[in-house]
Amino acid sequence: MNVFKKKAARRIALVSVLLALVASPIAGFVAREQAEEEAVSFAIEESDRLLRYHKTIEFDGAQATKTAQSAAEVLAGGLFDIVEIYNRHGAKLAETTTAAGERVESVLPRHHRPMQRTASYESLNPGNNLWVLRIFVPLKDTNGAIAGYFEGVRVVPDWQREQILFDALVTALMVGLASLICGGVLYPVVVYLAADNEAKARDVLESHIAMMEALGRAIAKRDSDTGAHNYRVAWISATLGEAAGLSGSTMQSLIAGSFLHDAGKIGIPDAILLKPGRLDDDEMATMRQHVALGEEIVSGAGWLDGAKDVVAAHHEKWDGSGYPRGLAGEDIPLAARVFAIADVFDALCSQRPYKAPLPFDETMEILGRGRGSHFDPQLLDRFTVMARAIHARTASTSEDEARTLMEQLVRKHFEL
Repeated sequence: MNVFKKKAARRIALVSVLLALVASPIAGFVAREQAEEEAVSFAIEESDRLLRYHKTIEFDGAQATKTAQSAAEVLAGGLFDIVEIYNRHGAKLAETTTAAGERVESVLPRHHRPMQRTASYESLNPGNNLWVLRIFVPLKDTNGAIAGYFEGVRVVPDWQREQILFDALVTALMVGLASLICGGVLYPVVVYLAADNEAKARDVLESHIAMMEALGRAIAKRDSDTGAHNYRVAWISATLGEAAGLSGSTMQSLIAGSFLHDAGKIGIPDAILLKPGRLDDDEMATMRQHVALGEEIVSGAGWLDGAKDVVAAHHEKWDGSGYPRGLAGEDIPLAARVFAIADVFDALCSQRPYKAPLPFDETMEILGRGRGSHFDPQLLDRFTVMARAIHARTASTSEDEARTLMEQLVRKHFEL
């Protein structure tokens, strides 16, 4: 199992467990409330049915108390342990209490004279592990007017309470199990989608890198007979960048910038770019415009934006004497300072149409003279330690060999 799958498994498991821990109590509570409301609804319906059946809806007149008492006795002992019936003014007409009702009546909270227009109930826990439901029902006559009020108190028996609690527990466990199963079902889906997305992202990235290489080779071939310089200088830059602690997007920017450092030369006339002799002042001014042109090319190009640090600053010098902005010291982006060393080193060590490669020692002597003026002193010191091994690896490499070297670092730092 790779790192992503382990992370996905842990996170989905964590979310599933948390969901189960949160949803299960809520589901249990809702199930308990629902069972309670169903019991109350049934009690209300039954009381209303019995009252209507005995034609006891009318509680006015001389027989009101007797009628109410008769109705209360019918209702008490079945669904209710305390039954109280009031007239429409809220005055009590009758009360009947079972033995269970007598045990709880004294501990029940007092209530105001019933005057409500709709049925309601209270769920009470008066202590001693008792659960009591108190129901208030307005009684209406045939015209829909309030004729009286009914109050019923039910001491929920142990078996019913246990059944409700058991059903709530089962509901909670089912919801918790469903949450865990859902997480198990989601895991392969997430892994598949992530793998598919990763594959597509890799394809896009590889096409970007291929386009970057093609553009880099096209630029190199304008003033050189090979594209190997771009591969070598990118590999050298990345190797020095690793030693300097660069990684992630910073390293990716260094690699892209190394390939495209001379992108602006596309806009330089061939008469100046390919001139075999020394450039005059005007020609040199034109040549130096390749930095600004290159910056325009890579700016706003999405993933190539990172190359801008190297493209825009690879001709800056540590002492501020470079161009185009005259940046100095650490104001020069680190990637550009790394690249400057790699670029000059490879240029001195490489065969070019207009020059032979310099020996390693002479190359290092020239670089040393630029310490603190052209190059970042600390980076150059770090490079000096690595230089001989780098020279042995890159000297006389063909374009294909240099490309292979670079591909290894590209795959490593672009996570391909």
